[in-house]
Amino acid sequence: MRYIDAIRPDGNRVVILYMTKNHERSGFDGLGIAPSIVAHLRKLGFTTPTPIQHQAIPIAMEGKDVMGIAQTGTGKTLAFGIPMIQRLSRHKGTGLVLLPTRELAAQVDQSLALIGRAFGLRTAILIGGAAIGPQINALRKRPHVIIATPGRLIDHLQQKTVSLASVNILVLDEADRMLDMGFEPQIKRILVGIPTDRRQTMLFSATMPEKITRLARNYMHSPLRIEVAPQGTMAKNIEQEVFIVPKPQKLSLLHQVLADYDGRVLIFSRTKHGAKKIATAVRDMGHKAAEIHSNKSLPQRTKALADFKSGITRILVATDIASRGIDVQDIELVINFDLPDNHEDYVHRVGRTGRAGKGGKAISFAAPDQKRDVYMIEELIGTRLPILPLPELTVHIPMPRATEHERSFAPRRPIREGGARNSRTSSSSRQPYAHKRSYGR
Repeated sequence: MRYIDAIRPDGNRVVILYMTKNHERSGFDGLGIAPSIVAHLRKLGFTTPTPIQHQAIPIAMEGKDVMGIAQTGTGKTLAFGIPMIQRLSRHKGTGLVLLPTRELAAQVDQSLALIGRAFGLRTAILIGGAAIGPQINALRKRPHVIIATPGRLIDHLQQKTVSLASVNILVLDEADRMLDMGFEPQIKRILVGIPTDRRQTMLFSATMPEKITRLARNYMHSPLRIEVAPQGTMAKNIEQEVFIVPKPQKLSLLHQVLADYDGRVLIFSRTKHGAKKIATAVRDMGHKAAEIHSNKSLPQRTKALADFKSGITRILVATDIASRGIDVQDIELVINFDLPDNHEDYVHRVGRTGRAGKGGKAISFAAPDQKRDVYMIEELIGTRLPILPLPELTVHIPMPRATEHERSFAPRRPIREGGARNSRTSSSSRQPYAHKRSYGR
């Protein structure tokens, strides 16, 4: 492990901690965790902390502000959850965790309950798509931790069903995703309503764009920055491939690829209407498939995810709402039917496979005019992606036509599910592809 001290222009000190490959990690002992919690963790099977847990927990236990850079699936929930549970048990106050999606909020609630219920922890989960009445009842029970998506929390603030006056531990999880989805105004409004004199803020993000740095500069107190892996780091046990395929042939290629795999398959679509069409086509191919996107209600999304986890459904089609919103073990294959709008989302999508040290496979379909996008992904992950020759497609499967309703709501240019228009330019508006690599093989 090595440290880098830096003084920001505003005079605040920043410490960046980089985890080295040879760093030896012991158990949860020695991190400042109460023996009773360590014993409970051991009983649950948690014996060795992940890198982000090993570095963040001791700092968070001291009440210091933390900026953690780590990918989804690296154990961030316990990295902030354990200190939050212990500190709230010793000091009066409330914890608040903000997340971008309902699925992530539900998973954090489950993780905190797993650790904290044995110590009397009460939580309230405030998410859109669910009835507000039960949420109000949960708030009346004075929960120790509130877990919320920004939009629904704003709804409660407007209805005066929740107060942030007692919040003294704030967590912004998947902060870059929340800003990508257009939640910056809501986050700033929430931050203004939380007392600053005694607030501990922990921010976790897979990337650290300027918007995140600016947010930390304005709302955090001399945060210690922990970076356990460079941005864009991919698991080495994931095999990655790319096919350059014209859009009309994508479903035909998908048909052949799916025939070669028997395990769980996660397929990513760029749009919610595309996800619906792909799921319909996959079912027509004879596979059991479900879909997750913002047009689905919360009960529908919950059932689709539960069926995928249990094996009732082998194939799940999703938008980027699931790139960081699901935690399913043993996904054999991830297919990028469409490349993501943001190149960083490629890392999160592919990271759904090859988890817990197991092997995985990721196959991406790129249109002929998306070769520059492939190159940009390569630059991000620091790896050259194998471009495979397109196989002979023996079955032609056309994409289902858009309905009149879908056409009437089709955006002129891509819009993220959170409502914010994509800040990146489309492939057609970029400069001509200048990379000299040949894709003709």
